[in-house]
Amino acid sequence: MLSAVMEDYIKAIYAIQNETGERVGTSELADYMDVTSPTVSSMLGKLEDRGLIDREEYRGVTLTDEGEVVALEILRHHRLLEAFLTEQLDYDWADVHEEADRLEHHVSDELTERIAEVLGNPGVDPHGDPIPDADLRLPESEDTCRLSAAEEGDEVVVRRIRHQGDEELRYLADAGIEPGTELEVLEIAPFGLVTVRTPAGEQSLPEDIARLIETAPATEAEV
Repeated sequence: MLSAVMEDYIKAIYAIQNETGERVGTSELADYMDVTSPTVSSMLGKLEDRGLIDREEYRGVTLTDEGEVVALEILRHHRLLEAFLTEQLDYDWADVHEEADRLEHHVSDELTERIAEVLGNPGVDPHGDPIPDADLRLPESEDTCRLSAAEEGDEVVVRRIRHQGDEELRYLADAGIEPGTELEVLEIAPFGLVTVRTPAGEQSLPEDIARLIETAPATEAEV
């Protein structure tokens, strides 16, 4: 059995690997987890002993095949919980991430499968993140583009919002932007501010927020 903290580290390594395509450094993981580098080094030693990560001095870590299986199991629990909280318990889509973080370590595989069945085996969670299926296979991904890379005049639909916590999600919810929202890119400021037209009006988004938003062309996407 792994502790909840171990599972959190595995999930974080998986997230960073997927974002960067590179091995994960100690300082990078410390920033992500909001802990000190010595704390990270201690935990990485435990994960290495369990055969869950491959660790090379000065080159960082990557998940082993076994570690990736664990990561996908955690993600399946987490994202199905988010979908269940939103669809069945009327939680706001922007408020379920931290709640699911607390619950993901305590649900059995049997309960997870029952939740999946009740929800009709969804392919994505309320934020557009893909949900691994019962065999831990991820659904085929759609080609998307970060909003921060869009051009003025582009008309797009939000497909996914990447995030670490509820703060970013609440910011976008307050701006009227969520998966399925159609946007028109009105202006890209030289310093990175992206101004878009939403169904609720114009919004100007900082670049670090805009890059969390994955979009597809509105004319091609199924809204």
